[in-house]
Amino acid sequence: MDQVHVIRHKVLVEKVPARQVAREMGVSRNTVRRYVEGAPPGVRKTVARPRPVYDAVVGRMEQLLTRSSAWTGGKQRLTAARLHELLRGEGFSVGASLVRDYVREWKRRRQEVFVPLVYRPGDLGEIDFFEVLADVAGQRQKAHLFLMRPMFSGRDFAWLFPRQDQVCFFEGHVRAFAHLGGVPHRLLYDNLRPAVRRIVGSQRELSPRFEALASHYLFESCFARPATGHDKGGVESRGRAVRLSELVPIPAGPDLDTISRALMERLDARAATTRDRDGRTVLERFAEEQAAMLPLPAAGFRSAAVRLATVSRRSLVQIEGAWYSAPCQWAGLEVTAYVGVSEVELVGPLGRVSHPRQRLGQRSVDYRHYLPELARKPQAVRQVAPELTRDLGEPFGRAWQELVDCHGPREAARIFARVLQSVVDRGRDSVAETIELALASGEPLLLALLTPPTPAADLPSCDIPDRLKAFEVLAARVADFDALLGGGR
Repeated sequence: MDQVHVIRHKVLVEKVPARQVAREMGVSRNTVRRYVEGAPPGVRKTVARPRPVYDAVVGRMEQLLTRSSAWTGGKQRLTAARLHELLRGEGFSVGASLVRDYVREWKRRRQEVFVPLVYRPGDLGEIDFFEVLADVAGQRQKAHLFLMRPMFSGRDFAWLFPRQDQVCFFEGHVRAFAHLGGVPHRLLYDNLRPAVRRIVGSQRELSPRFEALASHYLFESCFARPATGHDKGGVESRGRAVRLSELVPIPAGPDLDTISRALMERLDARAATTRDRDGRTVLERFAEEQAAMLPLPAAGFRSAAVRLATVSRRSLVQIEGAWYSAPCQWAGLEVTAYVGVSEVELVGPLGRVSHPRQRLGQRSVDYRHYLPELARKPQAVRQVAPELTRDLGEPFGRAWQELVDCHGPREAARIFARVLQSVVDRGRDSVAETIELALASGEPLLLALLTPPTPAADLPSCDIPDRLKAFEVLAARVADFDALLGGGR
């Protein structure tokens, strides 16, 4: 720096010719000129050098890299090493380092630049599903974690579902809005099948049920670009964190609802203590956000899917590949099925019945629906006796076992069919009470179930004519008839 100062002072202040300064200082005239023009010391002017190998191969490298998307896919991508081999195979004499440097620069020019976003209270929430494991009733199974995250406060709502279908997707929304006490103005999604039927250019064709959900809660639905999870990086990163911090060790419980409630307790407790850089907790930020959210509608949204079906001659209804029984009086009729997360409700002309939701190929049969038919078919009673007594409950199981022990299964089925007819006529609870008394006293079941004759009502004395009130009619006795018969011989 001292040399630069001296050179500039001699030339600019002392007016010494640049040639003389260069000779006196022992530097070139070009250096003197650069210092006088203000160039920093040690920086030389870049001179373009000829690159004959690069110039010969750069066009082909650009062409192969640009078109590689047509013949690569997934993890089978074009690497710099493979590109070098392709170029050598085409006759180019090029070094591997030159190819690596070009590929690195080619990727750098095309990498995406992320914009720092600003989240406002109540404006945006992000939603996604994550695959997790859970031990349900002692068995390890795959579950799907529904996560909604309002982005201003960062408060989480998470719930575990057995599937990732549209019903669970909607049920997650309903539970999340109820838990948060409000609805964000906008919700950001992946292009999930429960919401998006297909993508047409930059537009999404939404499923009718999802449009109904958005109209019910009045939120605006937004969608990330395909295959770009960082468009909603907040929920993506939070989902991984919940899976690692809250679901390790693998959670266990009798059912997914119990596991989910325990998970929400932990998340809410963490929200009460986690603070941001300003010292505010998540719950304090959420109080500000909740005030800016959309209010909940007066009526809730029913997440169950609606299906129309016909009851078969077996009094079964097929819903999404599973079979459910209906009262035998409904055979051949149309019913409406409401398919929920864990329950299927059948609504028919004579009422409604519910079943646990089954998987593809499974069936749920309640043999109480077949009592009128079983009362006429003793052999069918014998065939389904364990399942029938299970559905009827006690004391019918003990009654069946006692009949089998006393009469054998064939005769027991005939007697039990008559018991079932009494259930149809009088109701389950009344017959169960009678059976309990009969089993305790040892009275035969059929005798106990006989309906006692209704006693005749006594006539009020005021209805008897006055002239007949003095007469007394005695009840007949068998001895009187014996006397009559004996006297007549």
